[in-house]
Amino acid sequence: MLRQIAMFKDFADIVSCGYGDAPDGVVEHVGIPERFDRHPWRSDRKRLAVLLSARRHEQLYFGSEKIRFLRDAIPAESVDVVVANDVLAVPLAIALSPRMGVHADLHEYAPRQGEDSRRWRLLTAPFMDWACRKYVTRADSVSTVAKGIAEEYASVYRIAEPSVVPNASPYAPELSPTPVGDPLRITHIGVAGRSRRLEVMIDAVAQANELKPGAVVFDLVLAPGDRTYIEELTRKAASVPNGAVRVLPPVEFDQIVAQLHRYDIGFYLCPPINFNMLNALPNKLFEFVQARLAVVIGPSPEMRRVAEEFGFGIVSTSFEAQSAAKLLAGLTLEQVGDLKKAAHEAAPRLSADAVSGPWIDAVRKLAGVS
Repeated sequence: MLRQIAMFKDFADIVSCGYGDAPDGVVEHVGIPERFDRHPWRSDRKRLAVLLSARRHEQLYFGSEKIRFLRDAIPAESVDVVVANDVLAVPLAIALSPRMGVHADLHEYAPRQGEDSRRWRLLTAPFMDWACRKYVTRADSVSTVAKGIAEEYASVYRIAEPSVVPNASPYAPELSPTPVGDPLRITHIGVAGRSRRLEVMIDAVAQANELKPGAVVFDLVLAPGDRTYIEELTRKAASVPNGAVRVLPPVEFDQIVAQLHRYDIGFYLCPPINFNMLNALPNKLFEFVQARLAVVIGPSPEMRRVAEEFGFGIVSTSFEAQSAAKLLAGLTLEQVGDLKKAAHEAAPRLSADAVSGPWIDAVRKLAGVS
């Protein structure tokens, strides 16, 4: 949303709506009380489960205290354009009846977001499908984060294929590739979620050093998440010989690219446990590029598409440790240097400003701004 505010404020007066204080660049802010962050739909969990089980989605959504609060705070027909951030903001956006239209910015493919959980499939998936089928289909324009996700929305819900705006990072013109280290310096930075199977990357680095002793070192920089999982990863890292793997504390969001710039390779094996994980095009890929790193990934189709098009990445044959280990052990300093140069060349074209044009075009069109 901050990226969108920065882009839209040049031609529109922005009224923001969200948790926390007013962001820079807005003329008005509708703050959502923090209590709704903890209980967005119902504070009574039993009542929530009953409504989800009975498919009473309209009642669940529009009868929630949060949505009632927002409909009172933002009178219908009081704004020209609403940009709805993700699927469950779209029914409210439609209900607010903006004078010129609604743009739905869908981050992921919501109806299959948690499909690896049986409970999620039974209770939450129908809620997401309701929001998409009844309300997203009424949006005037739609965007999402990756081509495969856009194609799925278009196929299932018969809407015009959404435009694609990846989660790119701002351009970092001050950075250039650093000399390649020996051993190769590898990093991964992200949330410590157990479903991400981060331990597989630790295994891959350990096996790479067995194949070619002293070939690589690996720093895993973890944002807060599952504390037990972080402790498990820390113990596993400490068991790798010669201190080749470390688990490091998180850095501030605006320091991520500077932190990554110290390394040679950005590493991510994203396990395809559900549709969104298979089709992931995460912000870390674009952070790797701005940090001018070579990239090593698993065979994720969206990441592979970008990495191969711009020539900064190498793709392992599977998401398992053994194939990634062989790839890492086989890399030469010259190869990594060439990949880092390719990331440097791609950085302007894969920056937030360069890829965000579809947002600006869609909102300008709705607002009638040339």
